[in-house]
Amino acid sequence: MSLPQRSPAPALPRQATYGQRPYTRPAVPGHQPASAQLRPEAGPLGQRPVLERPAPRPALAFLTVAEVAAIMRVSKMTVYRLVHGGELAAVRVGRSFRVPQSAVRDYLAEGRTDVA
Repeated sequence: MSLPQRSPAPALPRQATYGQRPYTRPAVPGHQPASAQLRPEAGPLGQRPVLERPAPRPALAFLTVAEVAAIMRVSKMTVYRLVHGGELAAVRVGRSFRVPQSAVRDYLAEGRTDVA
């Protein structure tokens, strides 16, 4: 006696795993995303306009208090005093501070003195 045969289960879309992009719906013909800007010139074949992407923003690097202390060769407590005193700009993230790299560069540049 044989067992009845079952049809295979239909394939379901899989969840994206870590590091993979999730499934995005295909573009609807004739619909333009709001972020895309159109150039007035026609494309290379003169058929449709060319999408122009916005210019990338410059990356803003933040440093931890320990990294700032290592760069300046001072203790972490000295960096905390500079931040709390308003001499060094910082952003509070939760219970810790992040210092923009440009703020460290500016602080060191204004503290430089010329020796005669």
